Amino acid sequence: MLGSTPAFSSFSVDDLDAAQTFYTDVLGIVADRTPMGLWLRPAGGAAVFVYPKGPEHAPASFTVLSFSVPDVTRAAAALVERGVELARYPGAAHDEDGVVRDPRGPHIAWFTDPAGNVLAVLEERTAPA
Repeated sequence: MLGSTPAFSSFSVDDLDAAQTFYTDVLGIVADRTPMGLWLRPAGGAAVFVYPKGPEHAPASFTVLSFSVPDVTRAAAALVERGVELARYPGAAHDEDGVVRDPRGPHIAWFTDPAGNVLAVLEERTAPA
């Protein structure tokens, strides 16, 4: 029924101005402000809608937005240089760069936006033959 209908994902923030500054100035994503919220337009991907929820906002406890990068170590370092703190989760084998390097899947590093929503940079890898 909806297979041919365009779709988009969305998530909330507590402060739309802080979100716009973070996504545009820190992450370099094109963002269009509307009366209802913010359309993020990451390169090569579908638009994502960010809407203000004010004090009722609760940060997502899961990854709401992932960025596929060719080199996760370089991407993680660039985030840290821009003042982003990488998240470290108990039980995950983070290396000194803050990256989890799983031989079965992508290398990944997590961080949060100003509203506490979880984001990730990940390096897609081809499984060994």
